[in-house]
Amino acid sequence: MSVSVKSSTFVPDMQIAFTTTLPKKGFARLAAEHSLSVPLEKAEVLVSTFDKPVTREMIASAERGIRVTNTPRSVVEPTAELAFALMHAVARRTVEFDKNMRKRGGVEFGVMNNLSHSLYGRTLGIIGMGRIGQALARRAVASGMTIVYHNRHRLSEEIEQKYGAAYVSLDELLRTADFVSLNLPYTQEVHHMIGSAELQLMKSSAYLINTARGAHVDEEALAQALRTRAIAGAALDVFENEPIVPPTFRWLNNIVLSPHTGTGTWEGRLAMCDEVCDNILAFIAGDTDKMSIVL
Repeated sequence: MSVSVKSSTFVPDMQIAFTTTLPKKGFARLAAEHSLSVPLEKAEVLVSTFDKPVTREMIASAERGIRVTNTPRSVVEPTAELAFALMHAVARRTVEFDKNMRKRGGVEFGVMNNLSHSLYGRTLGIIGMGRIGQALARRAVASGMTIVYHNRHRLSEEIEQKYGAAYVSLDELLRTADFVSLNLPYTQEVHHMIGSAELQLMKSSAYLINTARGAHVDEEALAQALRTRAIAGAALDVFENEPIVPPTFRWLNNIVLSPHTGTGTWEGRLAMCDEVCDNILAFIAGDTDKMSIVL
């Protein structure tokens, strides 16, 4: 969730527009003194969300000289939580089993039937060990996993020791990890960073988890790797051309799909709204040091 505010002097009654209907409860701090849900052309503040992009035309209809902020703190725990849930779901085949249990024939019970894989004792490779990556590492360590990570910059010794995490090259991470989780921001530098060559480096028993951005992964290459069992499975919360999901993914049993819900909890949404309010109120007060400024 992001906020765009015009860089000018404001009257006490701030005019705030929204691209998406959000919980009113989350903006109670603003509602008493400021006008909410005004038309964009009258707005001094625009609250936007990923499902409704801010277009060039929308910016042109407002005013240049815009400050852009985001909500980096409130998204950490729910996104890490979902990444961990997806790891469990794909490794323990819970979605596949649930679908099969609902069919007329059901599932044949048996000691050596319906086997899956544990997380305990396995190695999690985290690509992008920032706030979310570290929150995921905390959960993984509690489950008895070993952490390796790859970052643009190596973390401090203190943080590495906290998670027992080893810094490795990207190739080594792909070769050694049982689970590979993408938790890094998207830039053109990392477009399709996981393609055919990278998937071939992974173990045939490994799983790919993506709760970052869909364009990190070459979806055609991933579909091929899943069809041929070059890797054991994948779990995705994000897709390159959302809301379009590659048709091949729909027919594969070794992939778990989620509709970009990394931050999608009631608690998470309210926390994001609260962080938006913090940004707006800090801007009104002229205290830009307290804003999460992107641009």
